[in-house]
Amino acid sequence: MVTNQTRNKCRFCSEISQANGEDPIGSAIAVEQYLIIEAPQPWPVEIWIEPEPMPQGVLDALSFVWEHGKTIRQLAIAPDQDYSIPGYKHIFHYRRPAGLFAEYEKQEFIVPDAEIGALALALIKEPGNLPDFEQYRQKSNHIRELLVCNHGNVDAACSKFGYPLYKKLRSEYAGITNSNLRVWRCSHFGGHQFAPTLVDLPQGRYYGHLKPEILDLLVWNHGSVKELYPYYRGWGGLSKFGQIVEREIWMQAGWNWLEYQKSGQVIAHDQINQEWADVRIDFTTPDGNKSGAYEAKVEVSGYVMTAFSSGENEPLEKIKQYRVSHLVEVE
Repeated sequence: MVTNQTRNKCRFCSEISQANGEDPIGSAIAVEQYLIIEAPQPWPVEIWIEPEPMPQGVLDALSFVWEHGKTIRQLAIAPDQDYSIPGYKHIFHYRRPAGLFAEYEKQEFIVPDAEIGALALALIKEPGNLPDFEQYRQKSNHIRELLVCNHGNVDAACSKFGYPLYKKLRSEYAGITNSNLRVWRCSHFGGHQFAPTLVDLPQGRYYGHLKPEILDLLVWNHGSVKELYPYYRGWGGLSKFGQIVEREIWMQAGWNWLEYQKSGQVIAHDQINQEWADVRIDFTTPDGNKSGAYEAKVEVSGYVMTAFSSGENEPLEKIKQYRVSHLVEVE
């Protein structure tokens, strides 16, 4: 638990990261599915291990995923006075489609508190039981969900910097006049040193080191996409080196790139020192009229010192920074 005295002496990892010029690209969480459950704060550090506040059924569903070697990102979201219903909770499930894709497939339910565990099991482990919850299903595929990390019990930077950014997004961008956007406070999803950080669903894009002045561009996608360059952590549909390449493609191709169906693979890489990688990203336009691929080389461009956690005496660590040294579009 972070106390007020600790906060007063704290060196915030995100301030160190920004001051030392750490590039957030390649730090996004690449997963096959998301399970997002509304739960009241404060959230304990080990929220997905302890039986409170999550029901046992949720923990059993997650264990099933982990035992089968699949990747899932489980997140808690805080109740909201406008979105929430007393006695009920939101549950979101996002799944990565097979093959090339632009966004995750979304399901949303609002279920009685007593049904949370059973629904989690149905979504993850027992799909035959999903029809039992049809009455709770929400038609919300048109709604974009922005989740801002506010999990201060994991790292103080997430609450200190995450909450003001959440507040601005929630009050100024997700008001009554915008029914296609919701903004939530969410639990830890990695990358404290990039606070304030958020994930943009259903696309699965991650951003960090966010500033109030960049929010118009992030939310409305009007203006020069290149201004997002230093804030972009990457797309969850790709692994680390693929994320580094995908940013360069997006900066060249512009906003339309977000709608392209795509997938990526690392063709070869330095397995020992992680000094370089050769990457291929395949794509198809939304109308299917054009398909192709990009091939690229990623190489180490330098090193910076960063802190992975906030605290009074947290050590700094030397990490690699990368650049795309070669990028070409191929047929």
